[in-house]
Amino acid sequence: MTVYVTAILSGTLFGFVARVIMLRTDYRQYPTYRHGKVIHLALGFIAAGMGAVAVPALKENNYTAITFLAMAAQQFRDVRNMERETLSQLDGMELVPRGSAYIEGIAMVFEGRNYLVIFTAFLTSLGVVWFNIWVGLLLGTISLLVDLWFMSGHHLADIARVKEGEIRIEGESLYVNQIYLMNVGLVSNREILEKHAVGLVIEPKNLDSAVTLANLGQRQAILHDASVILGVYRDSGEPALVPLIKRDMDTGELGVLLLPQRREMKKAIQVVERVPVLETALRLPKEAKVNGGKE
Repeated sequence: MTVYVTAILSGTLFGFVARVIMLRTDYRQYPTYRHGKVIHLALGFIAAGMGAVAVPALKENNYTAITFLAMAAQQFRDVRNMERETLSQLDGMELVPRGSAYIEGIAMVFEGRNYLVIFTAFLTSLGVVWFNIWVGLLLGTISLLVDLWFMSGHHLADIARVKEGEIRIEGESLYVNQIYLMNVGLVSNREILEKHAVGLVIEPKNLDSAVTLANLGQRQAILHDASVILGVYRDSGEPALVPLIKRDMDTGELGVLLLPQRREMKKAIQVVERVPVLETALRLPKEAKVNGGKE
């Protein structure tokens, strides 16, 4: 077996393993089981093959390999567009939608992980071609660890404190602590809220956190994840029975109203703390020069 064949097989194997590791179907149920996974695993295998073949091609001064990588980048951008369109259409069927910011974040992840597959396959193949099979396996293992690091993003608990809030109904006005949420006109809806609603308060840890939590996309992601994991006590055509988040403009705190199937405060706090911080919602105003930053 020639060095090139070993490099291509090793790179493709490590690249495909990287895609398998990064492909998870969790509570969001996306990608869907079986067919959804097959699509992404097939794309991952193609990406791994491209990354692994690029090193032998470049070693032989066959620079058309760069063209193939450029074509791959275009294909994976199309994957991102496909995921965005699919999720946007499915979002209309959700009782509590994901929101456009969450959808864009998911689509971005699917595109980015294919690039990580190419990186893993390329680095493994490079180690085999320029050194030996053992160096290639070592670089491939390091690449897998890098891939796992990229998968570990921030959660809400990293930027805010989540605590129990008191739900109050004064007349027709609904509050969580001092934060006004909405007007509830029907007595029957007020009775349902008193029986099933859970109130939380999300307190930002600093200025960056306060601006990030103010983002409407981040707020919608909190409501969607909590409703998927805890269930939601509502149906279509009931605008008053809907999970809601409002902001205290003086303190930056968020008042959260959830309608879980089972009223378990401890579990609700844990779920909200594990909501991912969206890349599209992340803001860093402290980095600005006027706030003492460098930029």
